Amino acid sequence: MDEMREGEQRLGFDPGDKGVAQITFIGHIRSDWARGRAPRNLTQSREQGGGRARIELDPAYACGLQGLEVGRWIWVLYWMDQSRRDLIVQAPRHGSGPRGTFALRSPARPNPVAMALVRVTALDFETGKIGIDATDAFDMTPVIDIKPWFEGIDIPPAS
Repeated sequence: MDEMREGEQRLGFDPGDKGVAQITFIGHIRSDWARGRAPRNLTQSREQGGGRARIELDPAYACGLQGLEVGRWIWVLYWMDQSRRDLIVQAPRHGSGPRGTFALRSPARPNPVAMALVRVTALDFETGKIGIDATDAFDMTPVIDIKPWFEGIDIPPAS
């Protein structure tokens, strides 16, 4: 069992055992990162050179890249397959005490879905390979979806 920090709480079940939906992985993130030597977030990844980040789609999905362009920002949704799923209250090392999972960007969550806003640096429409400016994901992390970033939609309204 993974180590627990003071103040953390574990669910009494494995959320993966309660699954009702199916997800198809459309490809994988490729990077230089692995457990123990990955940056904590995209800012750190960019500071460390980005990890030679790229996405390799299953070739069946390559035609779905039509309309994307180098330089464009995209949302990448990915499945953090090496993360814990049983922590509902966590004690982050950088925080000032325990917090609920839904108040954190931690990879440990009931459904280990992450999203990252990245810039497209290269596109190969035939092979489905996408260069991206950075990732904090481990090599071979499964990709769930890719969506374009739109300024008029993805920026919160002014308060």
